Amino acid sequence: MPRAARLGIGVVALAAIAALTGCVPTLLAERPVSTPTGERVDAELEPFYSQVLEWERCGDRLGCATATAPLDWENPGDGEIELALVRHAATGSRLGSLLVNPGGPGGSGYEFVADSLDYAVGQPLQERYDVVGFDPRGVGRSSAVACYDAEQMDEYLYGIVPAERGSDAWIAAVGAAAADFGSACSERTGELLGEVDTVSAARDLDLLRAVLGDDRLNYLGYSYGTFLGATYAELYPDKVGRLVLDGAIDPSASDAEVTEAQAVGFEQALRAYVEDCLSGTECPFSGSVDAAMAEVGRLLASVDESPLRGSDGRMVGADTLLTAIIYPLYSPESWPYLSDMLESVMFGDADPALSFADGYNGRDEDGTYRDNSTEAFRAINCLDYTYQSDVGVMREKAAAVAEAAPVIGPYFGFGDLSCVNWPYQGERERAEIHATGAAPILVIGTTGDPATPYDWAVALAEQLESGVLVSYDGEGHTAYNKSNSCVNEAVESYLIEGTVPDGDPLC
Repeated sequence: MPRAARLGIGVVALAAIAALTGCVPTLLAERPVSTPTGERVDAELEPFYSQVLEWERCGDRLGCATATAPLDWENPGDGEIELALVRHAATGSRLGSLLVNPGGPGGSGYEFVADSLDYAVGQPLQERYDVVGFDPRGVGRSSAVACYDAEQMDEYLYGIVPAERGSDAWIAAVGAAAADFGSACSERTGELLGEVDTVSAARDLDLLRAVLGDDRLNYLGYSYGTFLGATYAELYPDKVGRLVLDGAIDPSASDAEVTEAQAVGFEQALRAYVEDCLSGTECPFSGSVDAAMAEVGRLLASVDESPLRGSDGRMVGADTLLTAIIYPLYSPESWPYLSDMLESVMFGDADPALSFADGYNGRDEDGTYRDNSTEAFRAINCLDYTYQSDVGVMREKAAAVAEAAPVIGPYFGFGDLSCVNWPYQGERERAEIHATGAAPILVIGTTGDPATPYDWAVALAEQLESGVLVSYDGEGHTAYNKSNSCVNEAVESYLIEGTVPDGDPLC
């Protein structure tokens, strides 16, 4: 069964070639420690807010440090966790720190900044800010969720359920697999598994702001990172500095609403790809857009019934093929690779689809997994939403998604099975976020964004008392630091000069 599409940019940009900055390291030597703000907090939080970060060189103009945070923010004396940070020192006149989150949930902000700085932020921001990447609780180099070894993860992600999709036997098998996964996560992760929700991560964000020495938070959040940033603004409106939320999600949307909206978004992106493909000379389809979309639907149905075997023995069923299709849809620059992959599958070659799915899932060629993004994604989402166990309701919701997105929607249903028997149940009801009293917050939406539909950005900008919408008319997931100068200018003018557009610039 497919997971909902990840809300992140760091794991899906096939066309982006990340490069480390080549600047000469100087400011690390000048500022080897960060001086906390010294603000007054409750006595049991004071040891956390007063800690001094010691930076060690870990690359060109890069410093790495580790902060500690309460395991449970409601009971700060019950234990600690570690939060990993990497800082790229400002190359010019420094304004402060800019914390960056690439999305997910489960994306590593540490790796995003350390390995992909020029993709994460533009040169003007590198000049004026210390760009700080961090792994949220449960993720990567921070105290992290752990569940399966590589072989078990292969079976969990790529295994074939030998039953008709949606049948009682299929539901029982998928539910059992999800329950086993949750049990393994609980056994290997311990109490942290129940404390990786976004509210706790937002409290960590305020702690990082303070120990970095910033009176207000300056933040750039992509995709799921917009939910983290908006949650921060709701909790600490008086501490909001300059927040950019790109590829925004609607915090009031339920899990079912998110699933249907993403299915529709990716279906529309697939249609845009097909239309572009048919206009070229090397397209695996012919005829009309509708005919090509129907052919993709038949291809998914075919491997759902009769999976293809890859050269390493793994199988490509509909769920894996869907992941392989979604992966390049995040970026129009990757569409030619999607054509190659689909043509290979049409001729019975499963390996390109496995390669694409591996890229999405963080699986390397040697069969190991380079990060814990799958585990963190599931653990965080299971706490951030509520789920129900009524199979009849699940079937109704699955049918609604399939009707809304006829080609790929049939493979998006039954998401409740992933979390309904999770060891820790989410109790947070989704609701609007207003952040009353916060400084202006820039919200960016892309009209053709498949993972975070444009309507979500409109909704968030309207909910936020100080939300300012920037619309980009284009395709792909997120808009800043891509090819549109209008978006780039709006973001950089705001973060550097504090100016916001008088109205939506309609980029």
